[in-house]
Amino acid sequence: MLKGKTAVITGASTGIGKEIALQMAQNGANVAIIYIGDQNLAKDVKKQAESHGVRAEIYECDVSNFELSKTICETIVSDFGSVDVLVNNAGIVRDNLMLRMSESDFDAVISVNLKGVFNMTKHLARSIMRSGRGRIINISSVSGIMGNPGQANYSAAKAGVIGLTKTTAKEFAGKNVTCNAIAPGFVATDMTANLPQAVKEYADTTIPLKRMGTPEEIANVAVFLASDMSSYITGEVIKVDGGMCI
Repeated sequence: MLKGKTAVITGASTGIGKEIALQMAQNGANVAIIYIGDQNLAKDVKKQAESHGVRAEIYECDVSNFELSKTICETIVSDFGSVDVLVNNAGIVRDNLMLRMSESDFDAVISVNLKGVFNMTKHLARSIMRSGRGRIINISSVSGIMGNPGQANYSAAKAGVIGLTKTTAKEFAGKNVTCNAIAPGFVATDMTANLPQAVKEYADTTIPLKRMGTPEEIANVAVFLASDMSSYITGEVIKVDGGMCI
């Protein structure tokens, strides 16, 4: 579905980002794997992606840093020649009730989860536009749609991603670039593994499908949105949440 395309995925060394990178590689896309932290994890994703016969490269980048993001994006375009798909997946959590939340925890989540989307989109926009078939996919969350106690920073950032998605879709449509958001619910990743057991049990009992989602189920939607099959879909927010936010 993605043969001949080049995809950039942020936060791609673990969890949802890793699975998106691997499924895009499996579908024929060359992948630029952006990570921060453990280089060995990124190298493992690169190796798995290359097993599908595509090119894969890794780049360490704090996407919240405007100038560093610019440098990395310029390097990726130089290395691959062009970029067709951008998946803004990088994200962090610093959960706490609002009255207990520190300014630094609020700012950190906004910087990575929202400003990082702006940084990467801005710096890769021209290359994506030149491709003539560009796709931008932003990973939001149902928390950005319905709010979530203890996640004032995360919910605000993810709601901002939705607004940014719709604006990007309108601004870039003239260049045949689509921009859509995916809003996962509870997904079984390292991030959700640290949730209190009571929260996990609440999720299992309140989600209509009675389970958490998997990274693969999020990646399936990302591959569809990156493909030519989604060519007339833009500005949408697709919930992948097992019916949690109906």
